[in-house]
Amino acid sequence: MAARPVCRAAARIAKRQCITSTTFRSNSSPSYLATIPRAFSSSTATLRPSTTSSASSTSTSDSNDDSSRTTHFGFQDGLSESEKTERVAGVFHSVAESYDRMNDFMSFGWHRVWKDHFVSSLNPGFSASVPPAPQRILDVAGGTGDIAFRMLHHAHVVNANPNMHVTISDINPSMLAVGKQRAAQALPAAQQATLSFLEADATKLPSSVAANSLDLYTVAFGIRNFANIPAALAEAYRVLKPGGVFACLEFSKVRNPVFDAVYKRWSFSAIPLIGQLVAADRDSYQYLVESIERFPSQEDFRRLIQDAGFVVSGDGYENLTGGVAAIHKGMKPIS
Repeated sequence: MAARPVCRAAARIAKRQCITSTTFRSNSSPSYLATIPRAFSSSTATLRPSTTSSASSTSTSDSNDDSSRTTHFGFQDGLSESEKTERVAGVFHSVAESYDRMNDFMSFGWHRVWKDHFVSSLNPGFSASVPPAPQRILDVAGGTGDIAFRMLHHAHVVNANPNMHVTISDINPSMLAVGKQRAAQALPAAQQATLSFLEADATKLPSSVAANSLDLYTVAFGIRNFANIPAALAEAYRVLKPGGVFACLEFSKVRNPVFDAVYKRWSFSAIPLIGQLVAADRDSYQYLVESIERFPSQEDFRRLIQDAGFVVSGDGYENLTGGVAAIHKGMKPIS
């Protein structure tokens, strides 16, 4: 009962926030970041070069050597990367069947609006050529299909382009099982034919995902759970074609101090309790709240994207609902 006033207060503040509270601020609007959706593979003449390209030149095998590095699991420090991977797997095995409810609790239901905006901003399936050019998309940590299904609908229905393929990749077989079941129940046959599933670690993608093979790499509400975020970004850079786009939707840092205080009170007091009552799983929900708190700020994450070799436009990110979440985009340089 105590959580209800907090929820109502936060909802009132959230409604006063513009869904896209800050936009990419630059003198001109690169087409793949424009407010009006265009093609994610369009020209990006005003993109700012990365400050360093050392990460992109590091070999994947070197960057993925987790034997001597430590990371964190929520507020617990000093874990090996393999141990975090195992623990995160346990969390998502636990919440796979209630994933949508989990995101509803974490975002007051706004995640559905954010996902729609995220996909619309990428405009998958758009092509200036006739017939439309084929497009290949990898949706990482996308097991339940929320983003992939939206992209398929947008390409097939909005852009009338069936000449694309989306692969849903997830390290967790339980999440993939939910996605496969949903696809069979909800997607038209034509969209199912352009969809595939891949069980894989985002920090060590298999050889079947070839270098320079993808037009778009997406990850939504997943990258904060990766054991080695720089390694995952290096893999994204490797598999994207020159001119390909990395796009990430993730919980972030709230800018308004009052809203931030209310949101954190809700997150740390109410969400684990709801997890206990609804899913009999307080620990998993406690971790998810802590993982949001430990995720880098918008500026710090932008720097990680640049360090991987990507170029960004303007601020490099777009805040949603006052910074509760943010969209980050980067492009692999053409030359």
